[in-house]
Amino acid sequence: MELGRLEYLQALVTEFQVTDSPEAKEQVLANLANFAYDPKNYEYLRQLQVLDLFLDALTEDSETLVEFAIGGLCNLCLDKTNKDYILEAKGVEHVINCLSSSNEETVMSAVTTLMYLTTPQSRQQTTALPVVECMLRFSLSANRRLSNLATVFLEDYCTPPQVEEARNLSKHTAVGIPLPKD
Repeated sequence: MELGRLEYLQALVTEFQVTDSPEAKEQVLANLANFAYDPKNYEYLRQLQVLDLFLDALTEDSETLVEFAIGGLCNLCLDKTNKDYILEAKGVEHVINCLSSSNEETVMSAVTTLMYLTTPQSRQQTTALPVVECMLRFSLSANRRLSNLATVFLEDYCTPPQVEEARNLSKHTAVGIPLPKD
């Protein structure tokens, strides 16, 4: 007999919670993140509190767990109910923390997730000055994917005054990555 979708997802969540193997945890989280890509699974994933599992995993020491968790959140936050849940659970702060990861996929997913989480109510948080400064640095990256994504963020989610303020602040502080010389 074939397991139903909900039962299969429940088995994954249970395995994640009971296993002591870091590799097994990573594999299960990767699977859950992949299932988060399909809107048919959104309701099941909410029922099983997978959004909380992903949010909790963002604070793990394992870069791989963080990568899969932010990827899963990125997939889930296209749905309004999931987006609202993540915003109410103060998820933006955890997503912003992922911007400082050394893992390219984690950073790409974090930028994309911030875009998806931006609403008139959350814009002040998703486009806070430190985030805009970070996007300015990313827009100068040699990594084309990252620089293009950061440029879209700056152009589509930030106001010109926000970008200007971040530019001016970056010139006067030694915080973060130094800007390239002209």
